[in-house]
Amino acid sequence: MDEGSAAIVSEIWRVGAATLVLVLFLWALARLYPRLYGAIEALQQRPTGGLRVQRLELLSAARLAALLVRLARVSRVALTVLALYLYVPLSLSLFPSTAPYADPVVEWAVAPFVTAWKGFVAYLPSLFWLVAIAILARWALRLVRLVFRAIGDGTIQFAGFYPEWAEPTGKLVQALLLAFAAVVAFPYLPGSSSQAFKGVSIFLGVLVSLGSSSAVAHVVAGVVLTYTRAFRVGDFIRLGAHTGTVVERTLLVTRLRTPKRVEVTIPNAAVLAADVQNYSRHAGPGVVLHTEVTIGYDTPWRTVHELLLGAAGRTPDVAVNPPPFVLQTALQDCSVRYELNVYTQVPERGAGILSRLHAEIQDTFARAGLEILSPAYHAHRDGPSTVPPPPPDDAPPS
Repeated sequence: MDEGSAAIVSEIWRVGAATLVLVLFLWALARLYPRLYGAIEALQQRPTGGLRVQRLELLSAARLAALLVRLARVSRVALTVLALYLYVPLSLSLFPSTAPYADPVVEWAVAPFVTAWKGFVAYLPSLFWLVAIAILARWALRLVRLVFRAIGDGTIQFAGFYPEWAEPTGKLVQALLLAFAAVVAFPYLPGSSSQAFKGVSIFLGVLVSLGSSSAVAHVVAGVVLTYTRAFRVGDFIRLGAHTGTVVERTLLVTRLRTPKRVEVTIPNAAVLAADVQNYSRHAGPGVVLHTEVTIGYDTPWRTVHELLLGAAGRTPDVAVNPPPFVLQTALQDCSVRYELNVYTQVPERGAGILSRLHAEIQDTFARAGLEILSPAYHAHRDGPSTVPPPPPDDAPPS
């Protein structure tokens, strides 16, 4: 065997020995670390586990075990990478044909980490600005929450500013603060000056502006409804074709629960465009409910008034003071239309109150022997009929 062949065989043996050492090292790591994980889990089961200073527990056993397991996994990965980092250049340097690539391979492997570290060091001033902006924004948000919570509780009062405005106004101010902080922090974000970042920002802005037009309309309507004080949560209102109790108000929708326990969700833009009848915002005596009956002229109107007022007095949830009253709303051809008006403090029970009121009216008129039926009169002609005679049998069909 010549000298060149002997050198190649020697280098092969060296590479084989290095490979064997690498395999044995990785095998040892594979056997050692599972046992280490088991020992850490056993430490978690010990009653005295954890990090303590006398009786003060700084770190519980479970958290300490999880932290040690993470550290062990990181160390295993680091040792594996270090072994490969030593093995690859060594193996390449043993052969003359691959020796020129030994150092470049190391540089190629290390170059991304070096570049990342240099970029991180160069980015540190911008990072400090971002941290300062985040801290200031957090303090400002906490101050806003504190102030508006005090306004909502009545601790702080301003003339013309109602307490129910505190929560929505606080959310709006917080949103404006976050938007302002984002605008200020934008130039300090990584890659903010690149054309790709600017293009993506413009694209996302166009998507948001095109897709959120209706949502913005609902938000604006929700803000307007808040400051017009048309209704509050808990009010019993009529909103278009829906009647119910307001159970939730957001910037996008308003939710009602009807007397039949059905929850209705209405967009705020539709709420702003509809007429709102608030039955809970009554002044003093309550809300007026009414019903109508038509009685013939043969029944004295004083008797009808007395019977209607007696039926109202026996109906539950009808206020006694102010008392019910009757209006004669029309003198028709064959009857008089009477309107019974009653007060109630529980307008959300209006359907049930009217149902019981109708039942009392029927019972009251039945006991008095009066029929709630408008009389109709038919006239009998003494002259010839204006209806033409029937056609003869042989007449052609029309």
